[in-house]
Amino acid sequence: MLLLLAACLDFIINISFGYWRANVKRFSLQWFLSIHIPIPFIILIRIYTGIGFEFITYPIMIIAFFLGQFAGLKIYSYRKKYSFAYLSSCLVKDLYEEFRS
Repeated sequence: MLLLLAACLDFIINISFGYWRANVKRFSLQWFLSIHIPIPFIILIRIYTGIGFEFITYPIMIIAFFLGQFAGLKIYSYRKKYSFAYLSSCLVKDLYEEFRS
């Protein structure tokens, strides 16, 4: 059960980083950072949930990581296609601006 919770948190964290990655040039510094900054957070999630670093947990957490990145990319693509507002690289800022007006 804790593994499922950790995978869900991993997925949620990576949505915003995938959104950021979708708006920057491929293989740039920001692109590299958008992939690697979530890793310390995932390590903390592993430690605090107590799932540790057993081999069986890696495939599930890696799948959640990439699905979160992919979901962020799809959210950015959808918002770019159907939105008339300016999009930044920050999902939280874009949602705040949208709901504020």
